[in-house]
Amino acid sequence: MSPRWNPDPDIRRGHHVVHNLHVHLVFVTKYRREAFTGAMLTSCEEIMREVCRDFEAELKQFNGEEDHVHLLVHYPPKVQLSKLVNSLKGVSARLLRKEYDTHVRQCLWDGHFWSGSYFAGSCGGAPLTAVRQYIDNQQRPP
Repeated sequence: MSPRWNPDPDIRRGHHVVHNLHVHLVFVTKYRREAFTGAMLTSCEEIMREVCRDFEAELKQFNGEEDHVHLLVHYPPKVQLSKLVNSLKGVSARLLRKEYDTHVRQCLWDGHFWSGSYFAGSCGGAPLTAVRQYIDNQQRPP
């Protein structure tokens, strides 16, 4: 490599690919119920960070409000985004219900935690600093 070339830490390399894929994900609680507390968001972030690691992805940014969460995920091209999302939502719902059972049952019922839908936006066109700032500015509950 040329000494003038400054490597970008977000650009990853595989055997046959060089990639820099980021996605902005938003998950909403079922019926948009205000189920999250600050402690639950902290647990949710830890859970989702671990799920991302299992997919060889990296959770770059996480925040949320009482009824939804935002994630910025850096992922490899071999990861099918829909499978990552299903794991993020499934594992987090199961573990959050287990850890905060009484609170969750007061806010949500029928065994559902997340809405069936989600938002996934490519971050290739927007500067990541703008997406990070947007996620950081969420009104996180105390």
